[in-house]
Amino acid sequence: MKIIVDAMGGDLGPLEMVKGSIDAVNEFGIDIIFVGNEEIIKNELKKYTYAEEKVEILNADDIITNDEDPSLAIRRKKNSSMVVATKALSSGLGDGYISAGSTGALLASGIFIVKRIEGIHRSPLSVLYPTLKGFSLLLDAGANVDCKPEYLYQFALMGSIYMEKVMGKSNPTIGLLNIGTEKGKGNILSKDSYTILEQSNLNFVGNVEGRDLPTGIADVIVTDGFAGNIALKLTEGMAISIFSLLKEELMKNTRTKLGAALLKPELKNLKNRMDYREYGGAPLLGLKKPVVKAHGSSDAYAIKNGINQLIKFVENDVIKIIEENIHIENNNG
Repeated sequence: MKIIVDAMGGDLGPLEMVKGSIDAVNEFGIDIIFVGNEEIIKNELKKYTYAEEKVEILNADDIITNDEDPSLAIRRKKNSSMVVATKALSSGLGDGYISAGSTGALLASGIFIVKRIEGIHRSPLSVLYPTLKGFSLLLDAGANVDCKPEYLYQFALMGSIYMEKVMGKSNPTIGLLNIGTEKGKGNILSKDSYTILEQSNLNFVGNVEGRDLPTGIADVIVTDGFAGNIALKLTEGMAISIFSLLKEELMKNTRTKLGAALLKPELKNLKNRMDYREYGGAPLLGLKKPVVKAHGSSDAYAIKNGINQLIKFVENDVIKIIEENIHIENNNG
């Protein structure tokens, strides 16, 4: 298997992208195509031991930054690492692609270069959301702020397939994010989406409220990108705030510091359970090729785990299964 890596994307750039990718080469036995400034990548590679035949470099001298307009950037910066990498994926040079670069530009390049699966209306950003039971898949987390009920149904279908095939959840439960659990709650989008999901063959468990997301009330949480992004960012902010408050309380005096020392292993386990690095990325579902968006601040550990998730994405033929299910739905419709 050959994975394409945008070596220039992310806050930490080639330093962590290269290290994490080489860790994946050595641990998982895959091949890597690095895309980016060849000289910089080669200098980073000198730090590591690996089978040289498993690594290639595609030179790309330009970078798309987070503050650029995504659509304009991918049209104007043809030699950016993101555009070159996406074209390499589309042409079949690799089996999957990971980038920690601009989310908007990655979505735009995926839609315009890789293109969506025939019959898929929109491609959602799908995020693994930490819960008391492990993780739920939240989609859309920000790619499509305005949605129709049929979009949310397709999000649920793709999310269910991904959770089963990649994350190992048998018959995943589907929840619709809403302001109440009762049928008939919410706006027009919520009500119409509820009807479609209820009548589908998916394991739909009904409406779920924001306060229940951290409990793991459903394996897949479906919503439009506007509400989904707010829910995600609120959760991230609350987690940071809680850990900051906890640290402040534990460092107050000698007694609390001693307690903190005793609790250190448990606190570390708690932090790991909330750590996005354990899975390393968010799949962009609905595209014709497997793409994973890594967090902008990803370190080598996150990149390695993101590549591992991408390997499962490829190995389990998620794209093919989505294509088959959409084809069946379109024929039945």
